[in-house]
Amino acid sequence: MGIFDKGVKKTNRSFFDRLSRAIVGRTEVDEDVLDAIEEALLATDMGVDTTMKIIENLEERVRKDKYVSMDELVDFIRDEIAVLLNVSEDVSDNSQIPFDFTRKPYVVMVVGVNGVGKTTTIGKLASILNKQGKRVVMGAADTFRAAAVDQLTIWAERAGVDIVKQSMGADPASVAFDAVKSAVAKEADVVLIDTAGRLHNRIDLMNELTKIRNVMRKVVPDAPHEVLLVLDGSTGQNAFQQAKEFARATDITSMAITKLDGTAKGGVVVGVVDQFRVPVKFVGIGEGIDDLKVFDKNEFADSLFSKDDIA
Repeated sequence: MGIFDKGVKKTNRSFFDRLSRAIVGRTEVDEDVLDAIEEALLATDMGVDTTMKIIENLEERVRKDKYVSMDELVDFIRDEIAVLLNVSEDVSDNSQIPFDFTRKPYVVMVVGVNGVGKTTTIGKLASILNKQGKRVVMGAADTFRAAAVDQLTIWAERAGVDIVKQSMGADPASVAFDAVKSAVAKEADVVLIDTAGRLHNRIDLMNELTKIRNVMRKVVPDAPHEVLLVLDGSTGQNAFQQAKEFARATDITSMAITKLDGTAKGGVVVGVVDQFRVPVKFVGIGEGIDDLKVFDKNEFADSLFSKDDIA
C-alpha cells in the first residue's frame, strides 16, 4: 500500500467520479468537458490559478491532437501535476530525511499556526532522525502557550531526544539561542526550533521570527538552514492564506502538509507548491509516531490521479 492510500484516494475517487460523468459518451474534448475537468480540479482544493494553468495547457494539447481519450486525459493531468510539484531535486531515497547533514548542527526553524500539527510534526521528525542515528535537540520556543511546551516535552521523551525549554512567557529568542548553543556543545546533528503559531499581527510575527533568526546566528552564523512551514491539508483555501502570511513574514524554504489521512483534498498540496514555489518535504498521514513521511512528488501524482483503483 502506498503512503498516500489512507486519504488521497478519497480525492482520487471524487475526481474520477466527476471526470467520468463529464466524458461519458463523448468522442472529443469540447468546452463542456473542459469546464467539467476544471470543476473537478477545483473540487480538489487545487486553487484557481493552478487549475487554470492545467486547463490552458490541456486546451493547447486538444487543439493539436483534436481527440484525447480518457487514458490520455488522465496521463496528461498526472504529468502536469508532477511538473508543477517539481521545484526541487528529487530525493533519491525517500526513507532518508532531506536535510544537509554536512552542516552541523543543521538548524530547522518550524513555523505554522496553532492547530495545524506543528508540534506533533516536530516530534515525529525528531523520532525519525533519532532512529536514523542522528542526535537531535528540540527548542521549545513557543513560550506563549504552556500546552505547547508540555506537548513538545512529551514528544521529546517519546522520540528519545533532548529538549531545551524555559518557563511560559519566556523570550522565544532566548530559548532558541540556548537550544542552538546546547546543540553545538553536544555535537548534535540537528536542532528543531518550535515557534509560536500566531497570525493576528503580521508585524509581531515578522519581528519575532527575525529576532529568533538573529539570535541563533550568534551561535551558528548561517542559521537557520531550513524554515519549515507546517500546513493543515484539511483546511483547503485557508492553507493558501496561511502560506501567504508566513511567506511575507520569513523566508520559507520547505513545507510539511499534515492530516492527509482524513478528509483532506489532496489538490491543496499542488496548489501551494505551485503558488509559492517552495517544495513539500514531509506529509503527515496519520496520528502515529511513524506517520510522517518524506514527500515523493511522483508517488503523490500517481496516487492523486491513478486509474488503477477506480471501478
